[in-house]
Amino acid sequence: MKIAILSKGSANYTTRRLKEVAIARGHEVRVINYAKCYMTVERGNPVVYYKGERLTDIDAIIPRIGQTYTKYGSAVVRQFEMQGVYTTTSSIAIVRSRDKLRAYQLLAKAEVGVPKTVFARETADFDEVIEVAGGAPLIIKVARGTHGNGVVLAETRKAAKAVMQAFYVEGVSFLVQEFVEESAGSDIRALVVGGRVVASIKRQSLDDDFRSNTHQGGVGTAVKLTDEEEKTAVRAAKAMGLPICGVDMMRSARGPLVLEVNSSASLRTPETVTDRDVATKIIEYIERNAKGRRRKDRVGA
Repeated sequence: MKIAILSKGSANYTTRRLKEVAIARGHEVRVINYAKCYMTVERGNPVVYYKGERLTDIDAIIPRIGQTYTKYGSAVVRQFEMQGVYTTTSSIAIVRSRDKLRAYQLLAKAEVGVPKTVFARETADFDEVIEVAGGAPLIIKVARGTHGNGVVLAETRKAAKAVMQAFYVEGVSFLVQEFVEESAGSDIRALVVGGRVVASIKRQSLDDDFRSNTHQGGVGTAVKLTDEEEKTAVRAAKAMGLPICGVDMMRSARGPLVLEVNSSASLRTPETVTDRDVATKIIEYIERNAKGRRRKDRVGA
C-alpha cells in the first residue's frame, strides 16, 4: 500500500516508528507536512497539493494533527476523505476530540464516567458555578488547552473566583471540574487500537504538581488495567469515533473517570516503558481495514 503520514515532523518519535514499521512490512510511505499542503475545491474534483505535486495515488493516511493546527489539519484530512482515501482518524473525530465540551458531552451520553464538569464563558455567577461543581478545591481549564497547559488548581473558593474572573474578562471559554484528591498528580493513559487496549501506562508527577503529563515533567511506568478501566477506555474510544487513540483516565473512588481522548497520542512513553510494539499494531490495523477501501466514504463535515 501507499501510506501517507500527515505530520509536521519526520523526526518525531511516533512518525518515525510508524514509517519504519510500515516500510519493513513492504509498504511505500511518505511523511507529508499537512500544514504545507494546499487544496482545490471544485465540483467532483477534490485535490490535495504538496510541493507542487497532486496527491492522488494514496491508499491510506495516518493523521498526526497538532493541537494548534486542528482546523486546517482536519480540512486536509477531509479532502482526502472526499477522494475516498482510507484514514485511521476521520476529520470529524479529530475536531470532536479537540473540543473539550463536545467530547465530554459525547462521553457522558455513552455512559462513560467523567469528572463532574461545568462549562462556562460569559457568566458572572461564579459562586453558583463553584457550588454546582462541588466546591473548592477545583480544577479550572481553558476549554482548548493541551499537554496540561491552561490548567489551574484552585484550592480555595477565593482562588477559583479569581481564575474564573480572569477568563471572564478575556472572553475565554473555560471548564470547572471537581478535584479528585485520590488521583492528584497521576493518571493512566491507555492506547486503544481497533477496539483493544494495546498498551497502558501510569503517569506520575515528580513534585507537588497536580498535573501528570509527561510534557510537564511527569514520568510514565507500565501499569496493568482493571477490567473496568479497560472497558472504559474501549467505550470512550468508540464514543469518540476513534479506532486508534490514547484515552486518559484517573482512578477515583467511584471508578475510572475519563479526562481526555487523544486523537494523536504519542507512542514514545507507552512503547519505551512497556516494551509493547504499538506501531506494528497500528500498521496491522490499517492493513486489515484499508484494503479495497478506494471508495467515496461518508464525510463528516
